Amino acid sequence: MELHQVRYFLAVAEELNFSRAAEKCSVSQPALSRAIILLEQEFGGPLFHRERRLTNLSPLGRMVRPYLEQIAKESDEALKLARQHAGAEKHTLKLGIMTTIAPNQLADLIIAVLRAYSGVDMVLSDANSFELERRLAAGEIDAAIYALPGKEPGPELHLLPLFREQMVIAVHPTHRFANQEAVRVRDLNGEAYIHRNHCEFAGYADGILQSQGVTVSPAYFSDSEDWTQAMIAAGLGFGFMPRHSVSHPGVIGLPVIEPEFWRTVNLVTMTERAHSPALGVLVREAICKEWFGVKAIAASEALASEPTSSPMM
Repeated sequence: MELHQVRYFLAVAEELNFSRAAEKCSVSQPALSRAIILLEQEFGGPLFHRERRLTNLSPLGRMVRPYLEQIAKESDEALKLARQHAGAEKHTLKLGIMTTIAPNQLADLIIAVLRAYSGVDMVLSDANSFELERRLAAGEIDAAIYALPGKEPGPELHLLPLFREQMVIAVHPTHRFANQEAVRVRDLNGEAYIHRNHCEFAGYADGILQSQGVTVSPAYFSDSEDWTQAMIAAGLGFGFMPRHSVSHPGVIGLPVIEPEFWRTVNLVTMTERAHSPALGVLVREAICKEWFGVKAIAASEALASEPTSSPMM
């Protein structure tokens, strides 16, 4: 019997709902269910009964609950004493953030983490998605929020999807596209392009442009999002940007279609790396938060996968 299994059992016993218990424990609902299954196999019987959407403790579950509560209580007390002895009540959480994510969304998340866990010092850094992935693998940061469209993550990475965002064509208000509701990919042929260095769609979008016979002429290269938009506002060309990143008063964003381009932004951690309590709080708050007014994808997927007939699923 593992301690995390005990905590998962107690969360389900308290919430009487597998999805809410998983959210409370900052794990996916399938992972929590598998842990409960292993615990039931060890105890030799079901710990919960479920009829339709109702979850209740089984007689065996009611019998073992006080003992498991005592185990969790003693574990918490031992951990608290160890932290006090080691002076480790304060934790540092290093979070990397992709530069093209709207700052107000991240500010809300950071405030929520600090309110939920007063013993954490947050160290934030921003970079492009490729650099963030390198820093994460090297152990320079604990977690990262970024997107890499068209790339399958390796088994060493754990992704929690937070939100989807459409990519748009950013142009000056007097540009020939400005009065359109959307811009077709094939209509970009011959346009001057303001290139964002290290764009996460680089390479992925190039193949689509080539397949439609579209050639664009790079007019300016920059690592800076602000400079990129300033050049677009000066009428030097169009840019390819996430919808919520278009913030310059002299720039408008139009959806790109045929095909559309979307990115999924994830909270990424290393699969085998031990998670600190501070990171657990970050994961929980990121899942609970509404991103651009919509519930986090990971939270929605957990609700959608909640079983209707068996407490083990």
